[in-house]
Amino acid sequence: MRRLVIRPGAIGDVIVSLPALEHLRSDYLEVWTTARSAPLIRFADRVRAISATGLDLLGVTGPPPRLIDELRGFDSIVSWYGANRGEFRDAVRDLPFTFHPALPAANCPVHATDFYLEQVGAPAGAVPRIALEVPREDYAVIHPFSGSPRKNWPLERFRALAARLRMPVRWCAGEDDPPLPEAVRIPDLHDLARFLAAARLYIGNDSGVTHLAAAVGTPTLAIFVSSDPRVWAPRGDHVRIAVSGVQLP
Repeated sequence: MRRLVIRPGAIGDVIVSLPALEHLRSDYLEVWTTARSAPLIRFADRVRAISATGLDLLGVTGPPPRLIDELRGFDSIVSWYGANRGEFRDAVRDLPFTFHPALPAANCPVHATDFYLEQVGAPAGAVPRIALEVPREDYAVIHPFSGSPRKNWPLERFRALAARLRMPVRWCAGEDDPPLPEAVRIPDLHDLARFLAAARLYIGNDSGVTHLAAAVGTPTLAIFVSSDPRVWAPRGDHVRIAVSGVQLP
């Protein structure tokens, strides 16, 4: 069985779906994902960036040369890409595609990881994991940002919390995050994962970096301000959740 899995999405979206992607392993598994998330997929036979395949041109300007023949070489194509694009689905209607919604609905009653597991027929409860052999060092990492300002705990509160820690603090920020002079910025996600895996503690908002810290096994405090931790909290025995401002029934 030659299977292709197409998984776009932000860092956290990809990480919470890792158990579902791993469940789809076959004799040969190829994963197409965002260029940024590609370094995190360690279990596939081949990983490619969607932007390098020409897939985004299907249904728009016509397929790039050899793309359709390449897709025909798979026995199964499981895609979280193009599910809501009618022109894309029409362009691949003769190919072995199975489409899934890329994100849980706003009223989703289950954790996002279980949402993706259910889509591929796998049992609930798995924990996203990224295995790295990295020795622990004596520092904490704080990432005070996220993909949306409304999800961010105030920076001054992170600073006050950092001042109470009995270990050195290393601040972390992404390429698109606001200026923070003391923060390290590590564009490659595998290198960032190793930096997080070496920490004794990680503290951050509901963000992709927080999911990454949890997935590599670092003790994690995830602070939720506006999103629902019942759906989006990182999983693991080493994860603790602090809720600030989320109104739950």
